[in-house]
Amino acid sequence: MSKSQTTQTWKRSLPAKAVVMARKSSSKKALPKSELLIQAAAAPAANRKSETLDEICADLGACQRCKLGKSRTNIVFGDGNPKAELVFVGEAPGENEDLEGRPFIGRAGQLLEKMIEAMGLSRSEVYICNVVKCRPPENRNPETDEIESCSPFLFRQLDQIQPKVVVALGKFAAQTLLQTETRISELRGKFYPYRGAKLIPTFHPAYLLRNPPSKREAWEDLQLVAKELGLEIPKKSP
Repeated sequence: MSKSQTTQTWKRSLPAKAVVMARKSSSKKALPKSELLIQAAAAPAANRKSETLDEICADLGACQRCKLGKSRTNIVFGDGNPKAELVFVGEAPGENEDLEGRPFIGRAGQLLEKMIEAMGLSRSEVYICNVVKCRPPENRNPETDEIESCSPFLFRQLDQIQPKVVVALGKFAAQTLLQTETRISELRGKFYPYRGAKLIPTFHPAYLLRNPPSKREAWEDLQLVAKELGLEIPKKSP
């Protein structure tokens, strides 16, 4: 399937015109605790180290920092352009990713590629990684100790790449990066300052496969990203 065909497949179920506007806060009241936590997480990393992704990966090594090290097949570190302006962060590898050592290569990955192409980019132009680098057994949700063991390597990746925009795919990625328990449905649709970049949460491609109507909201989020990066979204073919 050609790039234009995959782009149209993703766009076919979307409205012709999606009105996209970042939600604006007009309240001047004291911020709730959840918002204060988000602001704390958004602060640029102090004493940012000068290190390469290869050095971070080497430091991760044959990781046994949590129990996932005993059940995984391969560590899934990340994939893409090390100087990308746009980084996608997911939750954890699935079965296909565990076998091949690359993120987002199953059905959810195929949809993510279509989403990226709909923005006028290719997978090789962005960087893709996960909060947790090893597959949880039976694709269960990552547990707190696993996130705490693995997320520092994600933060180091982001600090090294220094993207302009980070897209947090799904609840776990968004809540981990923003240090909040706020639901993804409430977080999505707007940018948050984050470690020198702008972060926007949106739905995980696996969720979109199960809930196709939510593609509209995800596309609105990606249009915000495209606008922020100055991208020209490809027009539909006649």
